Amino acid sequence: MGDPSLALPGGADPVERTRVLRRAHDAFTLDGRVEAPVRTVIAKSWRRCARARVSPECAPRLELAEADLGSYRAQHPLSRVMPLVRDLVGTFAAHGAHLLAVCDARGGLLWVEGESATLRRAERLGFVPGARWAETAMGTNAPGTAVALGEPVQVFGAEHFSRLVHPWTCAAAPVRDPATGQVLGAVDITGGDGLAHPHSLAFVQAVARAAEAQLALLAPPPEATEPDRLTALGRDEALLVLGGRRITLGRRHSEIMALLAHHPEGLSGEELAYALYEDESVSAVTLRAEVSRLRTLLGAGNLLSRPYRTAAPLEADFTAVTRHLAAGAVSSALTRYPGPLLPSSGAPGVVRLRRRIEDQARAAVIARADAGLLADWVCGPWGADDPAVWRALAAALPPRDRPAALARVRALDAELGTGPAEFPRGRATYPQPARP
Repeated sequence: MGDPSLALPGGADPVERTRVLRRAHDAFTLDGRVEAPVRTVIAKSWRRCARARVSPECAPRLELAEADLGSYRAQHPLSRVMPLVRDLVGTFAAHGAHLLAVCDARGGLLWVEGESATLRRAERLGFVPGARWAETAMGTNAPGTAVALGEPVQVFGAEHFSRLVHPWTCAAAPVRDPATGQVLGAVDITGGDGLAHPHSLAFVQAVARAAEAQLALLAPPPEATEPDRLTALGRDEALLVLGGRRITLGRRHSEIMALLAHHPEGLSGEELAYALYEDESVSAVTLRAEVSRLRTLLGAGNLLSRPYRTAAPLEADFTAVTRHLAAGAVSSALTRYPGPLLPSSGAPGVVRLRRRIEDQARAAVIARADAGLLADWVCGPWGADDPAVWRALAAALPPRDRPAALARVRALDAELGTGPAEFPRGRATYPQPARP
């Protein structure tokens, strides 16, 4: 068997491969059947596209105009390694029918560079800086799928979900923040059938690793500047960076630290117990024992009492999300929102905070009425069954792409009894869950 990460097995005829892949693409888009020789990574991506109601006839939309693109690129972490990326890929792209592209973590194209004739072809396709090529916007494609999976991927011809992109082949690899492991974006090379060679995938992976190494060298020493921070969105056990140490907290300790991060002024023992325990009869001794174990884990002097608080300011990922939402930076907020706060927690204070953050993010996404942001939201488990957001997505889509989203609205309305499927006539409201 060939390497499943490669789009074109050794010795395969590109013309014949294109013919059978187009037939397989037609079979999937007509009735959902996956036929040989579709690779597993592509089949899974196609299914994600179908769940996200991406049309095989979709075309890219410009998300950032030129005026906004420059400042966004300048602030993006990958701008610091673009000279290196250009050195490694630029000559390769400039002297062939290939393009260098770099996208952010949401699949938004930041840079597209290469030989002028190839750039003009790409412009007609909509493969331009500022356009969004996430899977949820453009279906299966190398940069969008690489950031969705967090893994390198090669996409050949009709493996692309959008028929518009079938003449192209691309290979992309994600670039991660060397300090946190978070995906910052991806490096991509795009061109013709020749890029289906194994060397192109290995090459783009090497470029991504070089970019990560350069970012690590450019970063200041963590112990000198890295602030204490708490990562608690989308995970049941929070990650705490404290004095340069990385500590994975247990569930109860995660709840305590999230509550203290939200209340930097501190909480009394009674306030913390009320926010932490569903059972109001839990004794003060139980709380003091829990805090004592946490203090031992964190080290002397890091957790103070009377009131309970952290000794140094603690930056939480959910605080950054709410700060971006308050500033109207909805795209930046969603980039930092991998899921609800400590999703399995039943602590009353955490439940209230989780609802507040999710409600703020959801309301901002609906109000923005951006099809890409709305599609991202309904593709998350927290938004998959939300008829109001699906309704807003249908309203934001061009008429030809609306039927699938409206079908999902009708199905959810039937299940939940939420009313007829129609476009929202004003600001949508979020049905509040029952209080514990």
